[in-house]
Amino acid sequence: MNDQDNAPITILLVDDHTLLRSGVKMLLQRNPRFQVVGEAANGLDGVALAGQLQPDVVLMDLNMPGLSGVEALQQILLEWPAMVVLMLTVSENAADLGAALRAGARGYLLKNIEAEQLGQAIVRAAAGESVIADAMTAKLVSQFRAGQNSPEADYEKLTPREREAMACLARGLSNKEIARELDVAESTVKIHVQNILKKLKLSSRVQIAVYAVERDLGK
Repeated sequence: MNDQDNAPITILLVDDHTLLRSGVKMLLQRNPRFQVVGEAANGLDGVALAGQLQPDVVLMDLNMPGLSGVEALQQILLEWPAMVVLMLTVSENAADLGAALRAGARGYLLKNIEAEQLGQAIVRAAAGESVIADAMTAKLVSQFRAGQNSPEADYEKLTPREREAMACLARGLSNKEIARELDVAESTVKIHVQNILKKLKLSSRVQIAVYAVERDLGK
């Protein structure tokens, strides 16, 4: 998006490890094509800074205390759907990869990536391409080929937090009540509900509640 006017690609770093953020920032700013405009040590601050700074690319860690990388990604894209978010993580878990891509991540990179490859991935993502670490490509293909149609398999896709939210829905709680019970923001509850609907292939909160009650999940 910056090729024609030669403006630098602005980047927001979101990672709870200070040394890693400093190292990535130092590597990126050696290249005049990149400008690190902000840093956040957790998902909540990352969402706030994304709104304030409107970076071209957000480099987001996956596992962070409080709001996870995927949850922060979802909140960012709810507010700013065109923003480019790349996950930069140590996790080579296929489920984490799938969750990030389903949530709208433009790419999934591993933290052992070479500096030159990271720079290339950022440029490609900013230009509209999807970028996935080579080591994860085969896992992505396998995940799509695997059978995923049984209700049991669908339920296994839910995160622990999404299962807790489902149990609350089965008890008839509102989003505000669920937020209070789980000690999260109401916007986070809305994301959980959207994820449950998508993963279980359901179309309403009522269907979620029925699904949970039928399987005795409302405890």
